Amino acid sequence: MLKIKIPATSANLGAGFDSLGLSLGMYNEVYMEESDHVNITSLDDIKVPQNESNLIYISAKRVYDICGKSLSGLTIKQKNNIPMTRGLGSSSACIIAGLVGANHMLNCPFSVDELVNMAAYIEGHPDNTTPALLGGIVTAVFDTQCVYWVKQEVDSHLKFFALIPDFELRTEVARGRLPEQVSHKDAVFNLSRAALFSASLLSGKYENLKEAVHDRLHQPYRMGLIKGCEQVFEATYKLGAYATYISGAGPTIMSIVDGKNSLFGLQIRRQLDEIGLSTWKVCELSIDNIGAQVLEQETI
Repeated sequence: MLKIKIPATSANLGAGFDSLGLSLGMYNEVYMEESDHVNITSLDDIKVPQNESNLIYISAKRVYDICGKSLSGLTIKQKNNIPMTRGLGSSSACIIAGLVGANHMLNCPFSVDELVNMAAYIEGHPDNTTPALLGGIVTAVFDTQCVYWVKQEVDSHLKFFALIPDFELRTEVARGRLPEQVSHKDAVFNLSRAALFSASLLSGKYENLKEAVHDRLHQPYRMGLIKGCEQVFEATYKLGAYATYISGAGPTIMSIVDGKNSLFGLQIRRQLDEIGLSTWKVCELSIDNIGAQVLEQETI
């Protein structure tokens, strides 16, 4: 079977709503091969759709449909290390797995740019799907037809700590909290900080990141959906984090930390316990600068 390895992603990065995202060293693994029927199973205890509503299947079938190829079925086996509906790109990982796997099985008729466009069309925005495919930090704009993107690799000396709550937060619920209109002043506020974030991260001016993740478009409206959110932000900065922001739609909170800070994980664990968030997980992650990979075919 074909094996695809897909990284988790963290989108928005504070002020870069629906346009900035980066790839992280936490991976789903998907095994695929053509079949005469739909056979979908989970390799862990995570429940996944086992019919044609499965997002991996939907994405793979789209590739076949665009190519004019018939698809009688697929065997799909999923290993789900990326927690679902936590703001770490689990749905994007499924989309990319289906697109990349199907493209490979059809001898790669589509370019990377075409896969980027297909993924954004399925997801509706490119901030998770594009870094899941390409790796690194990606700035992307989707005009409903085409994604204009730039990928840049991130300094591996940084650490990213995902503080993952024990509850789900669906994107549609988090988006439902957002206002339909924002002021010109707030738009300028976000534009300037999104630009500052990318430039500072890539130039090594990490002292700017705390200011660069400030946001007026989505985080203030979503904080109320995450118990203890403001306390967690405050605790991370007291422990020396460069920046802390809500990952994607939440509820995961992400902190960017100096790679030499060897105590942050233990210290933030203690702080979460003290403020009554002992069920939250603390995951130390590195940047993935590669993106989705098709590995050698395996028997499983």
